[in-house]
Amino acid sequence: MAFEKINKFAADKQKLCVEHDTISDELFREYGVNRGLRDINGKGVLTGLTRISKVVSFKDENGEHIPCDGELWYRGYNINTLIKNLDGFGFEKTAYLLIFGEMPTAQQLEEFNDVLTECRTLPSNFTRDVIMKAPSKDIMNSMTKSILTLSSYDDDIASNSIDNCIRQCLQLTAVFPMLAVYGYHAYNHYENDDSMYIHRPKPGLSTAENFLRLLRPDMQYTELEARVLDIVLMLHMEHGGGNNSTFTTRVVTSSGSDTYSAIAAAMSSLKGPRHGGANLKVMQMMQDIRTHVTDPQDKDAVRAYLSKLLAGEAFDGKGLIYGMGHAVYSISDPRERVLKSYVQKLAEAKGKTSDMALYSAIEEIAPQLIAEKRRIYKGVSPNVDFYSGFVYDMLGIPLELYTPLFAIARVVGWSAHRIEELVGMSKIIRPAYKSVMEEIE
Repeated sequence: MAFEKINKFAADKQKLCVEHDTISDELFREYGVNRGLRDINGKGVLTGLTRISKVVSFKDENGEHIPCDGELWYRGYNINTLIKNLDGFGFEKTAYLLIFGEMPTAQQLEEFNDVLTECRTLPSNFTRDVIMKAPSKDIMNSMTKSILTLSSYDDDIASNSIDNCIRQCLQLTAVFPMLAVYGYHAYNHYENDDSMYIHRPKPGLSTAENFLRLLRPDMQYTELEARVLDIVLMLHMEHGGGNNSTFTTRVVTSSGSDTYSAIAAAMSSLKGPRHGGANLKVMQMMQDIRTHVTDPQDKDAVRAYLSKLLAGEAFDGKGLIYGMGHAVYSISDPRERVLKSYVQKLAEAKGKTSDMALYSAIEEIAPQLIAEKRRIYKGVSPNVDFYSGFVYDMLGIPLELYTPLFAIARVVGWSAHRIEELVGMSKIIRPAYKSVMEEIE
C-alpha cells in the first residue's frame, strides 16, 4: 500500500520531535533521576518486593559492596541445585515451584502434568482462522495476536480472582509452544513457499519434547536434544522480577487488567532487541566472525577481530561484542555457566566441536579486551544469550523462533508475578515524572 503523503509528512516532522523531546543528561543528574531505573553503578531502583526469585551479583562484606559469581534463585532454591537434582524433565516441575511457591510431590507433579496436557488444545478452527490468516515473519507479533484472540473464547475473561487467573495462566503456558510453532509454519509456508505441516502435541511428553515434535517434519528428536532444550527453558523461566517484561506484567496487572492483556503486554516488551532478541545478534555476529576468522584455534586472529568489533570497525559498527556483559551480573552469569556444559555435550554429538572452540576462544578473550579498552564499573562475562543461540542452531530451530522460545519459558515467570501482584495488590503502579518543559505563557 502506498502512503506517500503520510510518509513525507512524518519525515518532515521528525526533526520537531527530536528538538522538543530531547532531554539532556545534565537535567537527569540535576533532579536525581536514573535513566532506565538504574543508577550510575548499574543497580536497579527498588520498585517492589517479591518472594518468587532472586538474582545475586554482589555481596556485602565488611561494609564493602563486592562483585561475586552470579546466583539465580527460584523460590529459595539455587538454579544449580534444581538442575543438579533433576530426575526427568525439569520445566514442568520448576513451573509448579515458581507459580505455587513450593516443590511438588510426585503426585502433585503428575496432576500438574495432566492439567497441562489437557490444556494443550486450541479452539476449533483457531489455527486456520487466526494463526494461518495474515501470517507474519515476526512470530512474537503472531503469538501476541493469538493471545488476545484467545480472550474472546474465555467466558470469564474479566475476573481477576486468583483461581481464575491460575486457570488462564496454565492454559496460556500449555499452548505457547503451539502458538509459536504453528505461527512459524504458517509464515514458512505462505511466505517462503515451503511445505505445511501441523502436528498435534502428544500426551505424556514434556514441553521440550512437544516443542521439537511440533517443529520437525518427522516429529523425531533425541533424548539429548530434548534434555538440553529443557535446561534452556528452565534457565529462562524467571529472572528476579526486575526485568523489563516482568515489570510490564506487574504494571498492567496493577491496573486491574485481564490476564491476556497482561501477558500480551509482556510479549511486546520481550520482543525488543534490548531484551529477548539478544541471542539473534550473537548469532549474526558469530557468522560475521566465521567469515573473517577462518581458524578458530588462532587466538591472535580472534583477538584481532574482536578488537575491530570493539572499535566499531566490523560487523554492525556498534562497537559491541554481543553476548558479553549483563545489566545485573558482574563476574559471571550462572545461567551461562550451567548451559555451557550442556552445549559442549550437544556440540560433540552434532559434530560442532570447531564452532565450540570458537565460542570458547571468544569467551576467554572478549572480557579481557573489554576490560582493557572500556571504562567499566563492574566485571564483564558471557551471558546466557552467548550460548543459547548456538544451542538453538544445533537443534535446527529457525531464527524466527529464538525469541518465541524465550517467551515459552518466561510466561511461567510472568504468571507467577501476575498472581503475586494480584494477591498483594493495593495500589496501581504509577511512578512520577518530573516535568522540565518551558512555560511559554
